[in-house]
Amino acid sequence: MLLGMIRISEIREKSVQELFALSRDLRQELFNLRLQKASSQLEKPDRLRSLRRDIARVETRLSEMRRGGTR
Repeated sequence: MLLGMIRISEIREKSVQELFALSRDLRQELFNLRLQKASSQLEKPDRLRSLRRDIARVETRLSEMRRGGTR
């Protein structure tokens, strides 16, 4: 399980394949947390928010890479 917020500098250092894998892992963790929330077993509800934001960061970087941006 991934913990904490992912730094933008860490995301920028990763390759496309690593970003796809990271995105998949983050989405899987988000799915698992949503299941916990539905069954009232979620211990850290704020983790849902940080996961959604981490996913957005990764997807934004993938989009930049597809466009050819090297920010």
